[in-house]
Amino acid sequence: MKIEKEDCQNLDRALSLEWLETNGRGGFASGTVAGANTRRYHALLLVARNPPADRRVLVNHLDEWIDLDGRSIPLSTNLYPGAVHPSGYVACTGFSSSPWPRWTFDCGEAVIQREIFCMPGRDLVIVRWRLVGAKKISVILRVRPMLSGRDYHVTHHENRSLSTNASIGPAGVVWQPYPDVPPVRAVHSGTYRHGPDWYRRIQFPVERQRGLDCEEDWWSPGEFRFELEPGEDHTLVFTSEAVDHLDTAALAKLEATRREPFNRTARATDPLACALQRAASAYLSERGAGQTVIAGYPWFTDWGRDTFISLPGLCLVSGQHETAWRIIESFSAHVSEGMVPNRFPDAGEQPEYNAIDASLWFIHAIGRYLAYSKDEARVHATAWPAVRQIINGYRRGTRYNIHMDHDGLIAGGVSGAQLTWMDAKVGDWVVTPRQGKPVEIQALWIRSLEVGADLAARFGDVSFAARCREDRVQAIQSFREKFWHEEGGYLYDVIDGPDGSDASIRPNQIYALALCADLVAKEQAARIIQVVRDHLLTPVGLRTLSPKDSRYRPHYDGGVVERDGAYHQGTVWPFLLGPFITAWFAVFGKTAKTKTQARSFLNGLEAHVGEACVGQVSEIFDGEPPHHPRGCPAQAWSVAEPLRAMIEDLGVSIAPNTTRPRRITIRARKEAKGPAISEAKTPKPRKRLQ
Repeated sequence: MKIEKEDCQNLDRALSLEWLETNGRGGFASGTVAGANTRRYHALLLVARNPPADRRVLVNHLDEWIDLDGRSIPLSTNLYPGAVHPSGYVACTGFSSSPWPRWTFDCGEAVIQREIFCMPGRDLVIVRWRLVGAKKISVILRVRPMLSGRDYHVTHHENRSLSTNASIGPAGVVWQPYPDVPPVRAVHSGTYRHGPDWYRRIQFPVERQRGLDCEEDWWSPGEFRFELEPGEDHTLVFTSEAVDHLDTAALAKLEATRREPFNRTARATDPLACALQRAASAYLSERGAGQTVIAGYPWFTDWGRDTFISLPGLCLVSGQHETAWRIIESFSAHVSEGMVPNRFPDAGEQPEYNAIDASLWFIHAIGRYLAYSKDEARVHATAWPAVRQIINGYRRGTRYNIHMDHDGLIAGGVSGAQLTWMDAKVGDWVVTPRQGKPVEIQALWIRSLEVGADLAARFGDVSFAARCREDRVQAIQSFREKFWHEEGGYLYDVIDGPDGSDASIRPNQIYALALCADLVAKEQAARIIQVVRDHLLTPVGLRTLSPKDSRYRPHYDGGVVERDGAYHQGTVWPFLLGPFITAWFAVFGKTAKTKTQARSFLNGLEAHVGEACVGQVSEIFDGEPPHHPRGCPAQAWSVAEPLRAMIEDLGVSIAPNTTRPRRITIRARKEAKGPAISEAKTPKPRKRLQ
């Protein structure tokens, strides 16, 4: 991904483009191409004290200046009330995300490169500068770090409790602004002069747009000074680890080698698949001795639902079976009353089990893991007992009135609780309650019974296998009798709710086609695809509600109430392109024509990976054109599900070789339009569906 000079020097554009570096422990570094922090979550050193949770911002930002024979030229940018100072973006001539964020600055008599990268498995970030071109003049780099030590969800303000002391050694310096946060250690190749100061009223415009606190004060302990020579690297390392010396050149070489396969293309190159594969590694994180999936950056931790929807795309399709297993193993240990956790809170409290679908996605992921890995031994020992607990728990009933009803379908929900993925809640207002029997939950249950029957047969539990098959037959029969909405030509979103059946046109019905080949008759499946395509499909994902619905919200903006009120009421979710493409092929089969049409559904995402968080896919988009990206700028399932569909359904290969991929640049937004969605004809359905 490369951002050209014109966009780097356009302040509004450069502020809208973000970069992200993660460390595999829940910590990360992030910011904008312009250099200014526009979110409270932007930081240089952000660590998770209890990986991946309890995150703290230790180093917020750097102020950087180049001194050229008495002239000072800024490399950094900050936003203050009514002012931009300094304005280093005007000297930026290019940005690249490969192999890590790298900027080039033309300062007239000198050209400077700056790069930032995190080391996996370590709470450590390296900033490196290089003078790549200069006349015979003195070139001095001055750098002032900005510190806070705060929780990453809040803002920091000037106070008298902060300690201004520093422990200064020959190659490093240590600060600890507050006694209850980790000390910050800086290892550097220059000199340090202690001179504490406050930088007040930094502005975060994205937080202002979100209706949140948008102003912060930073404490700066002092200044680093580096004498730059052509071709030589100078480094400034920030870490919360106890280190005295670091071989940064060796660390950089090691990390570049690790990333090299991700920066090469695949056989039958598809640039979007390559970009998504590179993006996927950002979401894999430690949790204690195990592994988990970060749902999204910058503010999510790990969620059970997101983890197991994402696991095939993040791990299985790329052959990372051991990582997938460690994730499965981590969640298996937390099965309670037939449920896996939906969420591990930031502050380290007990896991939350408020989801009707997370446990069923867990079972689906077990089935996919076994299909990819053939690892019967570990599945038998660890996952199979968890699968049995979940299926039996749903049969007899568990939390939130979740239970198998007399018709074999899964019902659930209580007043005031949001249990499906459409889970927005403001105070006591559950925006999309969906009490009763949601359509995708039935598809997941029927799929879970299929997995349960298969595992039971493999492992010699004949009676359990027979019971699963019987329950599945009953559930399919009940589903076919109750969910078809003949007048509309699609499936009800929820049946047997407090107010009867809900005929809202929503994307959840697509899972009845994507997860189960025998659940919907072929004529009905084709009509469902057409309705979803006509009402919900956009270039970047599926809307969560038809624009013809009176509750439809075309834009996700405003304060918390306005945004949560739109979250699942028309807002577009790109992860739904994965099951839509899977359903597309299930209905129409795989031909050259259907593959071309299915790939065109992803053209909008190919353009998007050069926008927002560069190289990533946003959580959501506005329901109406131009479909502005919203929510988290980097979301796990937004990457994982399109990638899974590209590999499993479209047959794209991502095995690396030495051929360079086609570069995606900002121009891709103009190139990758494809045919208008409404213009392409729907092919005839595949006849194998019964």
